[in-house]
Amino acid sequence: MRILLVEDEPTLAAQIHASLVDAGYAVDTAANGVDGWHLGAEEPYDAVVLDLGLPGLDGLSVLRRWRAAQVNLPVLILTARDSWTDKVEGIDAGADDYLAKPFRMEELLARIRALIRRAHGMAAPELACGPVRLNARTGVVTVDGAAVVLTAHEFKVLDYLMHHPGAIISKAVLTEHIYAQDFDRDSNTIEVFVGRLRRKLGVDVIETVRGQGYRLRPPTA
Repeated sequence: MRILLVEDEPTLAAQIHASLVDAGYAVDTAANGVDGWHLGAEEPYDAVVLDLGLPGLDGLSVLRRWRAAQVNLPVLILTARDSWTDKVEGIDAGADDYLAKPFRMEELLARIRALIRRAHGMAAPELACGPVRLNARTGVVTVDGAAVVLTAHEFKVLDYLMHHPGAIISKAVLTEHIYAQDFDRDSNTIEVFVGRLRRKLGVDVIETVRGQGYRLRPPTA
C-alpha cells in the first residue's frame, strides 16, 4: 500500500514517515500544499495523511480541489485545532477521518488501516483468502494457522492483492502501489515476488491471468 504524507513540520513528518515505513507502507512526502495537491491528483495512492496548516495552499483547499476533480482517495486530516467546527469543516470538505495533534502514532496507524479497509468494503481487521490470513496491524501472515515469514516486498504484494480479492491486478499497478515515488521501480520483480509467495504460502491462491496480471482467489476444493 502506498501512502501520501503532506506535512510541513520536518520533525513530525520524519516521525510519521518512519512509522509508516516500519508498518510496511510505501510513502511519498510533500512539505507544502501545492506539491501535495499535485501528487494526490497525479499518483495512485491508497490513502493520504494531510495536515491542514500547510504553506502555499492550506490543507482544506487541497482537499476541496481533489474532491472537485473527483480524486476520491481516502484522506485522514491532521489538525492542531481543537474546535469542533474546524473538524466538521474538514469532514464536510471531503475528509474521511481526522486526528487532532498531539496524537499517538499507534492511533494514526490504526486509523489508516481502517480507512484502507473501508475504502475496499472490508470491516474485519484480518484479511482472509481460503486458508491464508493477513493481519495488517501485526504484519503476521498465516496459512492454516501456521505463520509464514515474508520479506517486506512479498508482504506488500500479498497485502495489496488481499485488499482487492477477485480483481485482476496488473504488474504495473502492483509496482505503483508497493514502491514509493523515488524508488528504482522494476515491474519484472513482481513476477519474482509472486513466485516466492506461491512457494511460501503452499496453496494456490494467486492466479495468473495471461496478458493481464494476477488475481487472488480461494483455492478450489
